[in-house]
Amino acid sequence: MPRKKIRLEHPIEYFQILDDKGKPEKELDPGIDKDTLLRMHRTMLLSRQFDEYQLRWQKQGRIGTFAPAKGQEASQIGSIAAVEDDDWMVPSFRETAVALWRGTPMSGLLLYNAGYNEGGAIPEGQNDLPISIPVASQMIEAVGIGYALKRRDKKQLVISYFGDGATSEGDFHEALNFAQTFNTPTVFLCQNNQWAISVPREKQTPSKTLAQKALAYGMPGIQVDGNDILAVYAATCEAAERARKGEGPTLIECVTYRLSVHTTADDPGKYRDEKEEQHWEEWDPIPRFQGYLKHRRLLRDKDIKALEKEIDKEVKAAWDDASEQMESLGDPESMFDHLFAERPAYLEEQRQAMKSGRGDQHG
Repeated sequence: MPRKKIRLEHPIEYFQILDDKGKPEKELDPGIDKDTLLRMHRTMLLSRQFDEYQLRWQKQGRIGTFAPAKGQEASQIGSIAAVEDDDWMVPSFRETAVALWRGTPMSGLLLYNAGYNEGGAIPEGQNDLPISIPVASQMIEAVGIGYALKRRDKKQLVISYFGDGATSEGDFHEALNFAQTFNTPTVFLCQNNQWAISVPREKQTPSKTLAQKALAYGMPGIQVDGNDILAVYAATCEAAERARKGEGPTLIECVTYRLSVHTTADDPGKYRDEKEEQHWEEWDPIPRFQGYLKHRRLLRDKDIKALEKEIDKEVKAAWDDASEQMESLGDPESMFDHLFAERPAYLEEQRQAMKSGRGDQHG
């Protein structure tokens, strides 16, 4: 039998709307309303300033290790703004901007980063999963939720966040395979920030793109300028529409860059080139988006300065709130508060025994 080419159903495209100064291709502009655009900008600024404060507090020993989102705000906000509030969001460990958009209080994130399990609690009615540290493990959970939504005939979808390093894990491939095989309403959002801690993207895979890995499982994949918030938004809207129509999952690769440390236990100066960092700083997503908003006459320099001052106060207030909670959580009796919705009698007996100083009588 002669050889013949197999035609694949889906091509791989690269998508960009804004240039480096924030000027858009007018015919590609998704037409986001003013209020949403300004909320997107504010949340990006909030995430950036929150990161800066946390870096200081970590150096002072007030909180522990955490993963800054600096440089990846467009990938996060552009995608999460494109889904509905009742859709499910499954994060990895760097989605600060996403969490803020969804309504997670900064005080809760600070509690978590300070080592208090209570900080991982998801606000009531918020369809989010907690922070996931094991790389790519959350992708399996996202597909499971998507499968459940489909079985229950829900119109919701699931968006799962992960980095380029996750694509080297078996869980990534298992998640994509299951999602496409069972046609789950899942949006896979890969933030390709070029580094899996100290391992560069080119040493993880020889594939020209990460988006093309979708083709092996029969699903569409697209590569997007991850520092272009409009392009990320538009691509996620398309993927969300497919999911809601019952057309299955999509893999979106956002090409972005981690402008800060992997975590505060990391020193990127040992493995990254300064010229590389300077190049990506020129594509910082916040100034690009601000350029677009100024072009649309929705934002002025004085507005930005006023907003930065307002956010500064908000972040400091969040620290005060978190500090008060840390003080109240210092009581060891709180260990009994989060095991059961209704505390069983034997546990209440143990709590009272500890309170009265007779805990040794109960083993």
